Amino acid sequence: MRKEVVLITGANGEIGHGLISYLAEKEKTRILALDVMPLDDSLKSMCERSIQGDILDQMLLGRLVAEYEIRTIYHLASILSTKAEYNPETAHKVNVEGTLNLLRLAVEQASWQGKPVKFLYPSSIAVYGLPDVGTKNSSAKISEEDWCYPTTMYGCNKLYCEMLGRYYTNFYRQLAADRYASGIDFRAIRFPGLISAITTPTGGTSDYGPEMLHYAAMGKKYSCFVRPDTKLPFMVMPDAVNALLNLEKAEKSRLTKTVYNVTSFNPSAQEFFEIVENAFPDANIHFEPDFARQRIVDTWPADVEDCAAANDWDWKPEYNQERAFHEYLIPAVKARYNE
Repeated sequence: MRKEVVLITGANGEIGHGLISYLAEKEKTRILALDVMPLDDSLKSMCERSIQGDILDQMLLGRLVAEYEIRTIYHLASILSTKAEYNPETAHKVNVEGTLNLLRLAVEQASWQGKPVKFLYPSSIAVYGLPDVGTKNSSAKISEEDWCYPTTMYGCNKLYCEMLGRYYTNFYRQLAADRYASGIDFRAIRFPGLISAITTPTGGTSDYGPEMLHYAAMGKKYSCFVRPDTKLPFMVMPDAVNALLNLEKAEKSRLTKTVYNVTSFNPSAQEFFEIVENAFPDANIHFEPDFARQRIVDTWPADVEDCAAANDWDWKPEYNQERAFHEYLIPAVKARYNE
Protein backbone atom coordinates (compact mmCIF):
# COMPACT_ATOMS: atom_id res chain seq x y z
CA MET A 1 0.00 0.00 0.00
CA ARG A 2 1.26 3.44 -0.88
CA LYS A 3 1.46 5.78 2.11
CA GLU A 4 -0.86 8.80 2.16
CA VAL A 5 1.22 11.98 2.44
CA VAL A 6 1.14 15.72 1.97
CA LEU A 7 3.81 16.95 -0.45
CA ILE A 8 5.56 20.22 0.34
CA THR A 9 7.94 21.60 -2.30
CA GLY A 10 10.38 24.33 -1.36
CA ALA A 11 10.10 22.82 2.11
CA ASN A 12 13.25 24.45 3.45
CA GLY A 13 11.98 27.99 2.82
CA GLU A 14 10.29 30.48 5.12
CA ILE A 15 6.74 29.19 4.71
CA GLY A 16 7.89 25.58 4.67
CA HIS A 17 9.35 25.79 8.17
CA GLY A 18 6.08 26.98 9.68
CA LEU A 19 3.92 24.66 7.62
CA ILE A 20 5.92 21.52 8.44
CA SER A 21 5.97 22.34 12.15
CA TYR A 22 2.21 22.85 12.30
CA LEU A 23 1.20 19.85 10.20
CA ALA A 24 3.56 17.49 12.01
CA GLU A 25 2.92 18.66 15.56
CA LYS A 26 -0.75 19.67 15.47
CA GLU A 27 -2.24 17.32 12.87
CA LYS A 28 0.25 14.41 12.90
CA THR A 29 0.40 14.60 9.10
CA ARG A 30 2.77 12.41 7.10
CA ILE A 31 4.89 14.92 5.21
CA LEU A 32 6.95 14.38 2.08
CA ALA A 33 9.38 17.32 1.96
CA LEU A 34 11.16 18.28 -1.28
CA ASP A 35 13.79 21.00 -1.70
CA VAL A 36 16.91 21.61 -3.79
CA MET A 37 18.76 22.21 -0.51
CA PRO A 38 19.11 19.71 2.33
CA LEU A 39 16.24 20.04 4.79
CA ASP A 40 17.15 21.62 8.13
CA ASP A 41 17.91 18.98 10.74
CA SER A 42 15.21 20.45 13.00
CA LEU A 43 12.58 19.56 10.37
CA LYS A 44 13.77 16.13 9.22
CA SER A 45 12.34 14.26 12.19
CA MET A 46 8.93 15.82 11.52
CA CYS A 47 8.73 14.39 8.00
CA GLU A 48 7.91 10.94 6.67
CA ARG A 49 10.71 11.56 4.20
CA SER A 50 12.83 14.48 3.06
CA ILE A 51 14.22 14.52 -0.46
CA GLN A 52 16.91 16.79 -1.85
CA GLY A 53 15.78 17.22 -5.42
CA ASP A 54 14.52 19.50 -8.16
CA ILE A 55 10.91 20.08 -9.26
CA LEU A 56 12.27 20.07 -12.83
CA ASP A 57 13.35 16.44 -12.41
CA GLN A 58 10.44 14.57 -13.98
CA MET A 59 11.98 11.18 -13.19
CA LEU A 60 12.01 12.08 -9.52
CA LEU A 61 8.40 13.27 -9.60
CA GLY A 62 7.42 10.09 -11.43
CA ARG A 63 8.88 8.00 -8.62
CA LEU A 64 6.88 9.97 -6.08
CA VAL A 65 3.68 9.14 -7.98
CA ALA A 66 4.56 5.45 -7.81
CA GLU A 67 5.60 5.41 -4.16
CA TYR A 68 3.08 7.72 -2.44
CA GLU A 69 -0.57 8.67 -2.38
CA ILE A 70 -0.38 12.44 -2.36
CA ARG A 71 -3.64 13.99 -1.17
CA THR A 72 -2.49 17.64 -0.96
CA ILE A 73 0.35 19.58 -2.56
CA TYR A 74 1.73 22.77 -1.06
CA HIS A 75 3.85 24.08 -3.93
CA LEU A 76 6.16 26.59 -2.24
CA ALA A 77 9.26 26.23 -4.45
CA SER A 78 10.16 29.27 -6.54
CA ILE A 79 12.88 31.74 -7.46
CA LEU A 80 11.90 35.03 -5.83
CA SER A 81 11.58 38.47 -7.38
CA THR A 82 15.04 40.00 -7.02
CA LYS A 83 16.94 36.82 -7.91
CA ALA A 84 14.57 36.21 -10.83
CA GLU A 85 15.54 39.53 -12.42
CA TYR A 86 19.18 38.49 -12.56
CA ASN A 87 18.34 35.32 -14.47
CA PRO A 88 14.80 35.59 -15.85
CA GLU A 89 15.00 32.55 -18.13
CA THR A 90 16.04 30.26 -15.28
CA ALA A 91 13.35 31.79 -13.09
CA HIS A 92 10.75 31.07 -15.77
CA LYS A 93 11.92 27.49 -16.05
CA VAL A 94 11.73 26.87 -12.29
CA ASN A 95 8.63 28.93 -11.54
CA VAL A 96 6.51 27.94 -14.54
CA GLU A 97 7.81 24.62 -15.84
CA GLY A 98 8.27 23.39 -12.29
CA THR A 99 4.66 24.29 -11.48
CA LEU A 100 3.48 22.57 -14.65
CA ASN A 101 5.33 19.42 -13.59
CA LEU A 102 3.56 19.48 -10.23
CA LEU A 103 0.18 20.02 -11.90
CA ARG A 104 0.84 16.96 -14.07
CA LEU A 105 1.73 14.99 -10.96
CA ALA A 106 -1.52 16.11 -9.33
CA VAL A 107 -3.56 15.00 -12.36
CA GLU A 108 -1.97 11.56 -12.21
CA GLN A 109 -2.48 11.29 -8.47
CA ALA A 110 -6.15 12.27 -8.76
CA SER A 111 -6.64 9.67 -11.48
CA TRP A 112 -5.12 6.90 -9.35
CA GLN A 113 -6.99 7.92 -6.21
CA GLY A 114 -10.35 8.63 -7.85
CA LYS A 115 -10.73 11.84 -5.85
CA PRO A 116 -9.51 15.45 -6.15
CA VAL A 117 -6.02 16.45 -5.12
CA LYS A 118 -5.79 19.85 -3.49
CA PHE A 119 -3.08 22.11 -4.88
CA LEU A 120 -2.19 25.06 -2.63
CA TYR A 121 -0.20 27.75 -4.39
CA PRO A 122 1.41 30.81 -2.76
CA SER A 123 1.24 33.67 -5.24
CA SER A 124 2.31 37.25 -4.61
CA ILE A 125 1.47 40.94 -4.85
CA ALA A 126 4.19 40.91 -7.54
CA VAL A 127 1.38 40.04 -9.99
CA TYR A 128 0.24 43.66 -9.76
CA GLY A 129 1.70 46.45 -11.85
CA LEU A 130 0.50 49.95 -11.09
CA PRO A 131 1.77 52.49 -13.64
CA ASP A 132 3.29 55.08 -11.29
CA VAL A 133 3.61 56.19 -7.67
CA GLY A 134 0.81 58.72 -8.04
CA THR A 135 -1.64 56.00 -9.04
CA LYS A 136 -0.38 53.79 -6.23
CA ASN A 137 -0.82 56.49 -3.59
CA SER A 138 -4.26 57.56 -4.81
CA SER A 139 -5.68 54.05 -5.20
CA ALA A 140 -7.93 52.40 -2.69
CA LYS A 141 -7.21 48.85 -1.62
CA ILE A 142 -6.47 46.77 -4.73
CA SER A 143 -8.73 43.79 -5.43
CA GLU A 144 -7.76 40.53 -7.14
CA GLU A 145 -8.93 41.75 -10.55
CA ASP A 146 -7.20 45.16 -10.55
CA TRP A 147 -3.91 46.16 -12.19
CA CYS A 148 -2.67 42.67 -13.07
CA TYR A 149 0.16 43.95 -15.28
CA PRO A 150 3.35 42.67 -13.62
CA THR A 151 6.69 44.25 -14.47
CA THR A 152 8.95 41.47 -13.12
CA MET A 153 9.63 37.96 -14.36
CA TYR A 154 8.57 36.65 -10.94
CA GLY A 155 5.25 38.52 -11.16
CA CYS A 156 4.65 37.27 -14.70
CA ASN A 157 5.42 33.72 -13.59
CA LYS A 158 3.06 33.91 -10.62
CA LEU A 159 0.19 35.39 -12.64
CA TYR A 160 0.58 32.80 -15.38
CA CYS A 161 0.69 29.95 -12.87
CA GLU A 162 -2.52 31.25 -11.29
CA MET A 163 -4.07 30.98 -14.76
CA LEU A 164 -2.63 27.48 -15.22
CA GLY A 165 -4.22 26.41 -11.95
CA ARG A 166 -7.57 27.83 -13.03
CA TYR A 167 -7.26 26.03 -16.38
CA TYR A 168 -6.37 22.66 -14.83
CA THR A 169 -9.21 22.96 -12.33
CA ASN A 170 -11.96 24.11 -14.72
CA PHE A 171 -11.00 23.61 -18.36
CA TYR A 172 -8.51 20.75 -18.60
CA ARG A 173 -8.48 19.08 -22.07
CA GLN A 174 -11.80 20.70 -22.90
CA LEU A 175 -11.77 19.69 -26.58
CA ALA A 176 -10.79 16.05 -26.08
CA ALA A 177 -13.29 13.42 -27.18
CA ASP A 178 -12.68 11.56 -23.92
CA ARG A 179 -12.55 14.71 -21.81
CA TYR A 180 -12.45 14.13 -18.09
CA ALA A 181 -11.96 16.41 -15.11
CA SER A 182 -8.32 16.83 -14.11
CA GLY A 183 -9.14 16.14 -10.48
CA ILE A 184 -7.15 19.18 -9.36
CA ASP A 185 -8.60 21.51 -6.75
CA PHE A 186 -6.32 24.53 -7.20
CA ARG A 187 -6.36 27.25 -4.53
CA ALA A 188 -3.98 30.22 -4.53
CA ILE A 189 -3.18 33.04 -2.12
CA ARG A 190 -1.54 36.31 -3.16
CA PHE A 191 0.72 37.01 -0.22
CA PRO A 192 2.02 40.45 0.72
CA GLY A 193 5.53 40.86 2.07
CA LEU A 194 6.13 38.10 4.62
CA ILE A 195 8.13 38.57 7.82
CA SER A 196 9.52 35.67 9.82
CA ALA A 197 11.36 35.72 13.13
CA ILE A 198 12.67 32.20 12.51
CA THR A 199 14.20 32.37 9.04
CA THR A 200 16.18 35.13 7.36
CA PRO A 201 15.00 36.81 4.12
CA THR A 202 15.92 35.03 0.89
CA GLY A 203 15.78 37.47 -2.01
CA GLY A 204 12.34 39.04 -2.16
CA THR A 205 11.96 42.66 -3.24
CA SER A 206 9.76 43.31 -0.19
CA ASP A 207 12.51 42.02 2.11
CA TYR A 208 13.73 45.48 3.11
CA GLY A 209 11.38 45.29 6.11
CA PRO A 210 12.50 41.94 7.57
CA GLU A 211 16.11 42.71 6.62
CA MET A 212 16.02 45.85 8.80
CA LEU A 213 14.84 43.75 11.72
CA HIS A 214 17.32 40.90 11.34
CA TYR A 215 20.33 43.12 10.62
CA ALA A 216 19.54 45.29 13.66
CA ALA A 217 19.28 42.20 15.87
CA MET A 218 22.62 40.92 14.57
CA GLY A 219 24.27 44.31 15.12
CA LYS A 220 25.08 44.69 11.42
CA LYS A 221 24.89 47.79 9.27
CA TYR A 222 21.99 47.85 6.83
CA SER A 223 21.28 50.02 3.79
CA CYS A 224 17.57 50.08 3.05
CA PHE A 225 17.05 49.95 -0.70
CA VAL A 226 13.74 51.85 -0.82
CA ARG A 227 12.61 55.40 0.05
CA PRO A 228 11.29 56.10 3.57
CA ASP A 229 7.81 56.84 2.19
CA THR A 230 7.52 53.44 0.47
CA LYS A 231 4.44 51.46 1.51
CA LEU A 232 3.62 47.80 0.98
CA PRO A 233 1.26 45.38 2.71
CA PHE A 234 2.89 42.90 5.07
CA MET A 235 2.00 39.99 7.32
CA VAL A 236 3.90 37.73 9.70
CA MET A 237 4.74 34.12 8.94
CA PRO A 238 2.31 32.51 11.43
CA ASP A 239 -0.58 34.28 9.66
CA ALA A 240 0.73 33.16 6.26
CA VAL A 241 0.82 29.55 7.41
CA ASN A 242 -2.66 29.86 8.93
CA ALA A 243 -3.98 31.33 5.69
CA LEU A 244 -2.76 28.34 3.67
CA LEU A 245 -4.10 25.86 6.19
CA ASN A 246 -7.50 27.58 6.42
CA LEU A 247 -7.88 27.81 2.65
CA GLU A 248 -7.00 24.12 2.36
CA LYS A 249 -9.73 23.23 4.86
CA ALA A 250 -12.41 25.46 3.28
CA GLU A 251 -15.46 23.81 1.73
CA LYS A 252 -15.17 23.90 -2.05
CA SER A 253 -18.79 25.04 -2.35
CA ARG A 254 -18.00 28.27 -0.49
CA LEU A 255 -15.15 29.33 -2.74
CA THR A 256 -15.96 31.95 -5.37
CA LYS A 257 -12.38 32.42 -6.61
CA THR A 258 -9.30 30.35 -7.32
CA VAL A 259 -7.02 33.21 -6.16
CA TYR A 260 -7.39 35.28 -2.99
CA ASN A 261 -5.66 38.32 -1.54
CA VAL A 262 -4.72 38.32 2.13
CA THR A 263 -3.03 41.02 4.20
CA SER A 264 -2.56 42.36 7.71
CA PHE A 265 -0.81 45.76 8.02
CA ASN A 266 1.01 48.20 5.74
CA PRO A 267 3.63 50.42 7.40
CA SER A 268 5.84 52.77 5.44
CA ALA A 269 9.54 51.96 5.36
CA GLN A 270 10.05 54.91 7.73
CA GLU A 271 7.54 53.46 10.21
CA PHE A 272 9.27 50.10 9.94
CA PHE A 273 12.60 51.77 10.65
CA GLU A 274 11.24 53.60 13.72
CA ILE A 275 9.81 50.40 15.21
CA VAL A 276 13.11 48.57 14.69
CA GLU A 277 15.15 51.47 16.06
CA ASN A 278 13.00 51.63 19.20
CA ALA A 279 13.57 47.92 19.78
CA PHE A 280 17.28 48.04 18.90
CA PRO A 281 18.62 51.53 19.82
CA ASP A 282 22.09 50.67 18.47
CA ALA A 283 20.75 49.72 15.05
CA ASN A 284 22.85 51.08 12.18
CA ILE A 285 20.23 51.52 9.45
CA HIS A 286 20.15 54.19 6.77
CA PHE A 287 18.19 54.69 3.57
CA GLU A 288 20.01 54.25 0.29
CA PRO A 289 17.31 53.74 -2.36
CA ASP A 290 18.25 51.55 -5.29
CA PHE A 291 16.54 53.01 -8.35
CA ALA A 292 15.87 49.70 -10.10
CA ARG A 293 14.43 47.92 -7.05
CA GLN A 294 12.50 51.03 -6.00
CA ARG A 295 10.91 51.14 -9.44
CA ILE A 296 9.64 47.58 -8.94
CA VAL A 297 8.26 48.27 -5.46
CA ASP A 298 6.46 51.36 -6.77
CA THR A 299 4.39 49.14 -9.08
CA TRP A 300 3.08 47.08 -6.16
CA PRO A 301 0.02 48.22 -4.20
CA ALA A 302 0.25 50.05 -0.87
CA ASP A 303 -2.60 47.86 0.35
CA VAL A 304 -4.87 45.10 -0.96
CA GLU A 305 -8.52 44.17 -0.49
CA ASP A 306 -8.99 40.77 1.15
CA CYS A 307 -12.74 40.76 1.80
CA ALA A 308 -13.26 37.81 -0.58
CA ALA A 309 -11.05 35.64 1.63
CA ALA A 310 -12.91 36.86 4.72
CA ASN A 311 -16.29 36.07 3.14
CA ASP A 312 -15.41 32.73 1.52
CA TRP A 313 -13.21 31.05 4.13
CA ASP A 314 -13.36 33.29 7.21
CA TRP A 315 -9.89 34.75 6.77
CA LYS A 316 -8.76 37.09 9.52
CA PRO A 317 -5.16 37.78 10.56
CA GLU A 318 -4.29 37.09 14.17
CA TYR A 319 -1.53 39.69 14.16
CA ASN A 320 -2.12 43.37 13.52
CA GLN A 321 0.91 45.68 13.37
CA GLU A 322 1.16 46.12 17.15
CA ARG A 323 0.91 42.42 17.96
CA ALA A 324 3.13 41.43 15.03
CA PHE A 325 6.09 43.44 16.25
CA HIS A 326 5.72 43.45 20.02
CA GLU A 327 4.34 39.96 20.66
CA TYR A 328 5.98 37.95 17.88
CA LEU A 329 8.78 39.53 15.86
CA ILE A 330 10.85 41.55 18.31
CA PRO A 331 10.83 39.04 21.21
CA ALA A 332 11.53 36.06 18.94
CA VAL A 333 14.28 37.80 16.95
CA LYS A 334 15.97 38.99 20.16
CA ALA A 335 15.83 35.47 21.58
CA ARG A 336 17.22 34.00 18.39
CA TYR A 337 20.31 36.20 18.19
CA ASN A 338 20.96 36.20 21.93
CA GLU A 339 21.36 32.43 21.99
